[in-house]
Amino acid sequence: MKVLLTGANGQLGRCFQDRLPADWHILATDFAELDITDLEQVTAAVIAFKPDAIVNAAAYTAVDKAESDVELAERINVAGPANLARVAAQHGIRLVHVSTDYVFDGNASTPYTEQSPTNPLSVYGKTKLAGEQAVSATAPDAIIVRTAWVFSEYGNNFVKTMLRLGKERDALSIVDDQRGCPTYAGDLAQVIIALLQQNAAGGIYHYTGDKEVSWFEFAQAIFTVAVQKSVLNKSPTLTPITTAQYPTPAHRPAYSTLASDKIKGLGIALSDWQGALKKTI
Repeated sequence: MKVLLTGANGQLGRCFQDRLPADWHILATDFAELDITDLEQVTAAVIAFKPDAIVNAAAYTAVDKAESDVELAERINVAGPANLARVAAQHGIRLVHVSTDYVFDGNASTPYTEQSPTNPLSVYGKTKLAGEQAVSATAPDAIIVRTAWVFSEYGNNFVKTMLRLGKERDALSIVDDQRGCPTYAGDLAQVIIALLQQNAAGGIYHYTGDKEVSWFEFAQAIFTVAVQKSVLNKSPTLTPITTAQYPTPAHRPAYSTLASDKIKGLGIALSDWQGALKKTI
């Protein structure tokens, strides 16, 4: 299989390349090689490479910055996926597009299914939802994978931030009233490969880690492992706080656990994020 990968330098893009099956061929692109907001560039890349599938791991993910950088977030999260979907549909190419738990408002008390009503609270969430809608409208057989709380050995993420702060500070205050499921980017990459190998039906799929926690509980798990692995000599003192005590420009869903029964029905296991956390650290 020939795969055109966008967002190749991000967490998911790097992990996807690490796990590429031996008999697959990849054209790994990031913004410098392919600007997905430019339809002519996307068309030229597809005509030249002739991929069987496009995996869109490119996204504007700076949640707070998006509140004041709306135009760029819309270009990358809406126009870009729309361009990929348009070209994929024209050339009969499978498209896998990655989305987010931030399409929900977090007011639920049970896990969100693929059919749950969306209601994003932030510019980031709104642009990601609009990107989903653009993809579905143009390429109905596209696969959209919603995920959450992604971490890995690459890029910027909560795990790496906690490890850095753990070396710098003796005490940290961590939000304890937002709940979700951490997801290892390597597992997400493996799932995308499996969906392509299975030639899975188009539509939305939820895929996350297998255990729900708060950010505070996630931080506790990170520091426990870091001390066990001698990455840190000791854990900083952790204090749970509320979202109201840590205001940010963007509103975040208080509850964003995703139900993953649909993808489990394909024989795909959820991310063992605790096991992956140990390997990552």
